[in-house]
Amino acid sequence: MTAITWSGPEATHPARSASRRSMDAVTRGAKEEWLALFADDAVIEDPVGVSMFDPTGDGHRGKEAISAFWDMAIAKAERFAFDIRDSFAAGNEVANVGTITAFLPGGAIVDTEGVFVYRVNEDGLVVSLRAFWETERAMATLRQA
Repeated sequence: MTAITWSGPEATHPARSASRRSMDAVTRGAKEEWLALFADDAVIEDPVGVSMFDPTGDGHRGKEAISAFWDMAIAKAERFAFDIRDSFAAGNEVANVGTITAFLPGGAIVDTEGVFVYRVNEDGLVVSLRAFWETERAMATLRQA
């Protein structure tokens, strides 16, 4: 499986470009490169609202919290694959529609279908990443390789 499958528009847009750089860094396990894509005061809500990753539902705010999110949610997987079926850019944001497949230790695989919204500032740094997906739907895909 290719690490990133992109079926959305190829038109250049600052938020779309940032989202693609983010996915690329995640697939390579490049934490510092990924963190450098975010503004100092950025917020990640993945998923939006109260979740196992965010018990308060307030999001992961600032670089320190975003780094901790990587350690808690991203670093635990052996690898990720992204299948982006569409991408809608408007203003300083992009909404990517697709599936993120997480390959977990022990051969477990989970597919997370959702809408992944990135907002960037004038420097092209991510100020907000909001991932709309449902835990129950993702967990229903849990399987062994």
